[in-house]
Amino acid sequence: MFKENTAALVTGSAIRLGKHIALNLARAGYDIALHYHRSADAALETQAEIQALGVKCELFSYDLMDVAGADAFMAKVKDHFPRLHVLVNSASGYTPAPIAETTPEIFDTQFALNIRAPFFLTKAFAARIGSGNVVNIIDNKLAYHQYAYAAYLLAKKSLADFTRMAALEFAPHIRVNAVAPGVVLPASVRSEDYVQWRIQGIPLKKQGNPDHIGQAVLSFLQNDFLTGQILVVDGGENISNVGQHSENWKQG
Repeated sequence: MFKENTAALVTGSAIRLGKHIALNLARAGYDIALHYHRSADAALETQAEIQALGVKCELFSYDLMDVAGADAFMAKVKDHFPRLHVLVNSASGYTPAPIAETTPEIFDTQFALNIRAPFFLTKAFAARIGSGNVVNIIDNKLAYHQYAYAAYLLAKKSLADFTRMAALEFAPHIRVNAVAPGVVLPASVRSEDYVQWRIQGIPLKKQGNPDHIGQAVLSFLQNDFLTGQILVVDGGENISNVGQHSENWKQG
């Protein structure tokens, strides 16, 4: 029989980064509300991995595009986990397209998944739970103006501003922070040559791993004097653009 632990709801936690965040939380003793949409088989596999760690894990299927159902979804999770204390907005959508090639469908989907869903889930968490922690997963691209990912990046930049805004509104009872990963879990379509090329732009000269992000999430939960903060976990990549200046200008 499972003991009753503090519980965490992690969106998109059947696969990829969300799964690793959920596993890190489970290792730290949190019960896990595992959210998924289409990845039912993967959700069952992840559930088994989490339960093997000795904590409770329940599956919750929900389409994040349906924000009208966010409050009912949060109420359902709370019914299963009365000690729900943590919301990690990890689920994300990623469609690259420059402004000139962004369709209304791409724009709407990127904003629906990357800012609208976290916005209304946080609202529901505040209303239904009333205290605890929200951690948003953003992107180290915040440091740049990479128009090749226009709608995606604009949505993530909005999520960064939302993090600070929500931290103010829901203090002191709810702390809201964010983690911005760098090269941690590249898409499967990325080649090893691409990854090595990216590493050359990272001051620490190495790729991160998903546990670095899980540890960052835990650091926010463990430090009760942090709110409205964005922790960039990318080996220093976001600070690597020195820019052009007089001392690196060589007159031809």
